[in-house]
Amino acid sequence: MRRRFRMHVPTWLTALRPQRPRFLARIVRQPPPGLGIAASALLLASAIGYGIVVGQHVPVVLDWAKDVRDAAANSLGFRIAAVALTGEKEISREEILTIAGVTGRASLLFLDADAARARLMANPWIADAAVLKLYPDRLQITIKERQAFALWQKDRHVQVIAADGTVLEAYVERRYLNLPLVVGKGAERQAKDFLAVLDRYAPIRAQLRASILVAQRRWNLRLQNGIDVELPETDTAAALERLVVLDRDKKLLSRDIALVDLRLPDRVTVRLSDAAALARDDALKPKKPKKGGSA
Repeated sequence: MRRRFRMHVPTWLTALRPQRPRFLARIVRQPPPGLGIAASALLLASAIGYGIVVGQHVPVVLDWAKDVRDAAANSLGFRIAAVALTGEKEISREEILTIAGVTGRASLLFLDADAARARLMANPWIADAAVLKLYPDRLQITIKERQAFALWQKDRHVQVIAADGTVLEAYVERRYLNLPLVVGKGAERQAKDFLAVLDRYAPIRAQLRASILVAQRRWNLRLQNGIDVELPETDTAAALERLVVLDRDKKLLSRDIALVDLRLPDRVTVRLSDAAALARDDALKPKKPKKGGSA
């Protein structure tokens, strides 16, 4: 009969046996509550975000978020109830409000006044603008418009410009046909100063059809009767003064000529029209003796 031997292990040796900490066992066995739901929500949000970006729906989502935000603010009493608008003439009230972002759903609380002003200033007709929020529900917009100053022709295309050269309209309405016409590259920027000088000489200004900038340095005048007047690069006023005197004393601009050159300060050169030059040549030809006449 076999005897079973049981080894006796001292108590102090048993205490040295490695044991798993109880708090670690609890962490491994029991994940925090709600972790699965949070992970699922994060995965769903990532999928939705990816779909929005890939499907190019970001603007739609942003607009929806703005509408929700404004609706909440409007429910608290920040709906824009009145808009005081001053200074508009060329631009309609509806267009100004649309540019500023003032719609039936917009709230005063979330309206960005600086951004609204920047959008208004981007319109070529608006030289300056001010947007003031008056809580809780009023908005004040003040604008200063540019005025149509001249017509500018470049590459056979005519546009309406302001005095500072800003292009206001890419086409010409009938009401702008009486504006002065300037032609050439850079003419839109130099027109204000040149026309200010020309306005001092009413007899010439009354006959003007167009002012043509040559090489961005000097001006030519095209008169209504087809005569071209070449002006110098400097001291334009003195040249115009001479032209006024010549027309007054010699009726120069009523003659059958094509061009008046005033570029040199000490002389005036005149070129006859083709018809006048032909008539002069015929008059200068030697006359042939008549047949049967005396020798």
